[in-house]
Amino acid sequence: MLTVAELERKLAEPSEQLVADLASLDGDIVVLGVGGKMGPSLARLAANAVREGGGGKRIIGVSRFSNQEARRELEEAGVHTISCDLLNDQELQMLPESPNVIYMAGNKFGTAGREYFTWAMNSYLPGRVSEKFKQSKIVVFSSGNVYPFSPVGSGGVNESVAPEPIGEYAQSCLGRERIFEYFSHQNGTPMAIYRLNYAIDMRYGVLHELAKSIHEDRPIDLTMGHANIIWQGDANEMALRSLLHCNTPPEIINITGPETMSIRWAAQELAKRMGKEAQFNGTESETALLNNASKSHQLFGYPKVSLLQMIDWTAAWVQAGGESWNKPTHFQERKGKF
Repeated sequence: MLTVAELERKLAEPSEQLVADLASLDGDIVVLGVGGKMGPSLARLAANAVREGGGGKRIIGVSRFSNQEARRELEEAGVHTISCDLLNDQELQMLPESPNVIYMAGNKFGTAGREYFTWAMNSYLPGRVSEKFKQSKIVVFSSGNVYPFSPVGSGGVNESVAPEPIGEYAQSCLGRERIFEYFSHQNGTPMAIYRLNYAIDMRYGVLHELAKSIHEDRPIDLTMGHANIIWQGDANEMALRSLLHCNTPPEIINITGPETMSIRWAAQELAKRMGKEAQFNGTESETALLNNASKSHQLFGYPKVSLLQMIDWTAAWVQAGGESWNKPTHFQERKGKF
C-alpha cells in the first residue's frame, strides 16, 4: 500500500458488522465537519457500507469545503455534500433534518493566540447544533485530552475517571461535551461522546511523525514516552457504529487501540524496517495521556488493523516518499498548548 488511492480504498472498506449496523438504522446520516482529517474517509466508508447493505439512506457531508477537489471526490464516492459555515446560524438552520448525526466539527491546532475561535467552535457551536438536531441521535467526536495524565503502568483511564483537562484546547473539548450533555438532558436527545486518541493513517499521526524523524535523522523527544493509537479506518467504523449506542444522558466511549505503546519501542521498530538508527532526546516521564478503550472493544471488537501492521505500512510509506499532510499531532505536549 504505497499510493494514496490504495490507502483511500483500504480506509473505505466496511466490515460485515458495519454493513449490518448501518442497515439497521432508519434514515440518512449527516456528517458535520466532514472536511477534516478523518471526515472524508468516514463518509466514504459509510457510503460503501450503505451501498453493500442495499439501503436507500444517504450520507450527507457538511463542511465549508474550502477545498473543492475534496468535495468533488466525496460526490464521486456517493456522498451528498452541502457547503455550510456551521457558525453561521442561518446556514445551520437550513441543513436538512436527519435522524443520525456524526458531529466532527472542532478546532485544535492554532488554539494558542486564537482561543476565542476554539471556544466558539468547540463549546458554543455544540449548543446551536443540539437545538437544530434535537430529534436526532448524535455521535459527538471528543478527545482523550479531557482526561488527566495517568501512570504508564496503569493501563490508561477508563470512562469512569473524572476529566481534568490541561490547557484551553482540552478545556474547550470538555465544554463541548458538557453543552451536548446539557441538551441531551434538556431535550431527551440520545448521544454518544466519542473520546479518541490517536487515530493514524500513513499521511499523519504519531507513527508518521516518528518515521519522518527517523528518515530525516532528527532526534525523537521521549518526554511523553507512551501513547495509544488506532488505525483511522477502525476509528471511523467505531464512530459510525456508535450511532447504535446513543443514550440519554450521553454514553461515553473511549476509542483507541489496546496497547500502551512505548514511543522508544515504536521508533526502534520503525527504524529497523527503514534500515536506520533512531535517535532520542530526554527520558520517559512516569505519566502520559493514556486512554483505556476496553469498553469500545467489548462493544465493537478489537481493531482490525494491528499495531505491527501500522508500523509496517508507515515505515514503507515514509521510506518511499509517500504523501504527508504535515499536520503534527503534538502528542508530546504536556502543558496543553496547541
